[in-house]
Amino acid sequence: MTAGMSDATGGMRDGTGGMSDTARLVEHLTGWIRDEVLKSGGRGAVLGLSGGVDSAVVGALAKRALDERVLTVLMPCHSDPDDADDAALVARELELPTATVDLTSVYDALVVELGKAAPDLPAHRPATANLKPRLRMTTLYAFANLLDYRVLGTGNLDELTVGYFTKYGDGGADLLPLGSLTKGEVRDLARELGVPRHIIEKPPSAGLWIGQTDEGEMGLTYEHLDAFVRGRDVPAKARRRIEALRDASAHKRALPKVAPRPDER
Repeated sequence: MTAGMSDATGGMRDGTGGMSDTARLVEHLTGWIRDEVLKSGGRGAVLGLSGGVDSAVVGALAKRALDERVLTVLMPCHSDPDDADDAALVARELELPTATVDLTSVYDALVVELGKAAPDLPAHRPATANLKPRLRMTTLYAFANLLDYRVLGTGNLDELTVGYFTKYGDGGADLLPLGSLTKGEVRDLARELGVPRHIIEKPPSAGLWIGQTDEGEMGLTYEHLDAFVRGRDVPAKARRRIEALRDASAHKRALPKVAPRPDER
């Protein structure tokens, strides 16, 4: 992305009087969100606000695209209190309409009921951790149904490539504004959009458990992922890891397969 200097209108200039690549990308994504929501028959958009940079950027873009017809939802669930504080900071600084739905008691009750049928399940971290994003997406679609809004996902290209999302959780959405952008490009957008510096620089986390980080769980850095998806060289070990995760997660990026009729095989 091209660095630029602020002008009096709030856009970024490239030093020659033209708009920077990042500013053009903001305009493009803003228009895309507006057009896709409206042509689908939606009145506005709803998204989860986690306190991370991806959701902050999507929230800022949605606010520009739809003004007050956007709702951001804070959904704590045994979450790090710092994440709630960061989400509140983003909402305040970007003037985003918010609602809060505490999913802790719902999650706890569901784990108890699942444990009655499958006693080993409550101690199985992947199974229980993935309940959280699925409950969050259920919550977002409840608001979407109520308001006739469309659900905006916050996944970026790096995460989509290696399947770093929960199937029918944070991977379930109507629109993915950041789906063609690397993490580095998302951070560039965040700076352009006025996202607080602390949010841009904090270690990315899906908030699945206290102390969890994206890079720690993936076993990869976003720097290597950015390079891989843009066709640049990465260390052999990182490349093998990325390719293995990409191949293992192919089912997450596909629509459900429909069984053919016997005479169609």
